[in-house]
Amino acid sequence: MAAQRMKLSHFRFDLPEDQIAQYPLENRDDSRMMIVDKKTGKFEHKMFKDIIDMYDEGDVFVANDTKVFPARLYGNKEKTGAVIEVFLLRELNEESRLWDVLVDPARKIRIGNKLYFGDNDELVAEVIDNTTSRGRTLRFLFEGTSAEFMAKIVSLGETPLPRYIDRGTEDIDIERFQTIYAKTEGAVAAPTAGLHFSKQLLKRLEIKGIDMSFITLHIGLGTFREVQVEDITKHKVDSEQLIIGSDCVNRVNQAKNEGRRICAIGTTAMRAMETSVSTTKTLKPYKGWTNKFIYPKYDFSVADSLLTNFHTPQSTLLMLQSAFTGHELIMEAYNEAIKEGYRFYAYGDALLIK
Repeated sequence: MAAQRMKLSHFRFDLPEDQIAQYPLENRDDSRMMIVDKKTGKFEHKMFKDIIDMYDEGDVFVANDTKVFPARLYGNKEKTGAVIEVFLLRELNEESRLWDVLVDPARKIRIGNKLYFGDNDELVAEVIDNTTSRGRTLRFLFEGTSAEFMAKIVSLGETPLPRYIDRGTEDIDIERFQTIYAKTEGAVAAPTAGLHFSKQLLKRLEIKGIDMSFITLHIGLGTFREVQVEDITKHKVDSEQLIIGSDCVNRVNQAKNEGRRICAIGTTAMRAMETSVSTTKTLKPYKGWTNKFIYPKYDFSVADSLLTNFHTPQSTLLMLQSAFTGHELIMEAYNEAIKEGYRFYAYGDALLIK
């Protein structure tokens, strides 16, 4: 289908609720993995730890090392004491402690209101602007350093689990809604394809000579924002902060020159690489923001395989998978995964497209 004819309705599918993974498996690499061969259209069913057998020495995995911070806070509105959920989206100004947030219930929160966080009102914020129906700009009133401020956020906040995980945040989520190589704090959601890697598997990949290289893309809620236009080309993706360093660039370009395979670990890694390519289809260093939206048809320049998860219907993540795989084949793969009882979404099983 040509890009101009791709409609939102093309990305619908029905998923039984019991296939939405509510908890991670005991061991990260015990997930199942469905393999889709783009050339033959064939499917295979493996365990995730089998991925080591599908790549060779010199191949490169490019992963996102962003770290999720506890972005969900609960505060009390001044005077009434009403409980208000505040979801931190991104810091606008470090010096003045300005943040873009979502609030719920939004109808109660107006410019000038103050919110108090913690049992002893350890943190106070003032609403200074309305941005969307649920969006607000808050100024946090805090006297300490930036490091002390973030430490306070970490102590008061909760791991921001997606809404489809129909339970409260638990201790297990602090560790497991985070990749083991998470390094640079700034995301409000995990790059879920990376959740399958265990320390033991990473060590085995290293011994085999499969290179793990990293970009940093701080995932915001915009990645998961509902697409509300039937013509998907009119959808706008929110900007997210992206860093691609020279080390990653050199490893990827050397592997390409040598005819090695490049696997994007997740849709964020794929979007990151596609944001910064030269006219010769090599990767370039990058430091800035990206609002790259990939949908069919799209000519990919860097990675030749994609490790991902099974994503939500009508999401931009599914649209990227569709662009990489071919629309009919990816929807067929999703139907196969439903029939075979795969676990879906963040804590679910893996999908390798090669």
